[in-house]
Amino acid sequence: MLKINVSESPFQENSELSSENSFEISNRKDKWFVGSEQFDGDIAELGRNKFHVIRNNKSYSVEVLEVNAQEKSVHLLINGQHYYTKTKNQLDLLLEGMGLQNSTAQKLNNIKAPMPGLIQSVAVSEGDIISKGDTLLVLVAMKMENAIRSSGSGTVKTLKVAAGETVEKNQVLLEFQ
Repeated sequence: MLKINVSESPFQENSELSSENSFEISNRKDKWFVGSEQFDGDIAELGRNKFHVIRNNKSYSVEVLEVNAQEKSVHLLINGQHYYTKTKNQLDLLLEGMGLQNSTAQKLNNIKAPMPGLIQSVAVSEGDIISKGDTLLVLVAMKMENAIRSSGSGTVKTLKVAAGETVEKNQVLLEFQ
């Protein structure tokens, strides 16, 4: 199960979802559900990160522009409009329910690869002072470009990778002072 907070929704005209709303998506027995309702639309993959969705006799062109695994956010382009989402998995929801959502925050020591892939570009150098949310590098994995952003502020101590290198999951990419 995945809980999604949407800053804007392409479904507002049906009052299914409204701005600043959240909903749960789950997959049960090879069927997708939005909340408790089975998804009654059709999804076709058109190419790399591009999809066509038909639901309630309406057509949606969807492109996944950016996935940030660290912040659990996704930037979508739906029918020419930009949408930003934040997701929470079952562990996040459990911790939040227990009032422990902030206990997972860690001191910024190093950045590790969230998945195996190819370093496309590095946006920082040793000695750079960075802030939370700054793009550090771009990791290409499963044909998707993933901007790896800083989860805190600090100074880059050591770069452990360069553009063009292949990395494994949990490999240290850079260290902070």
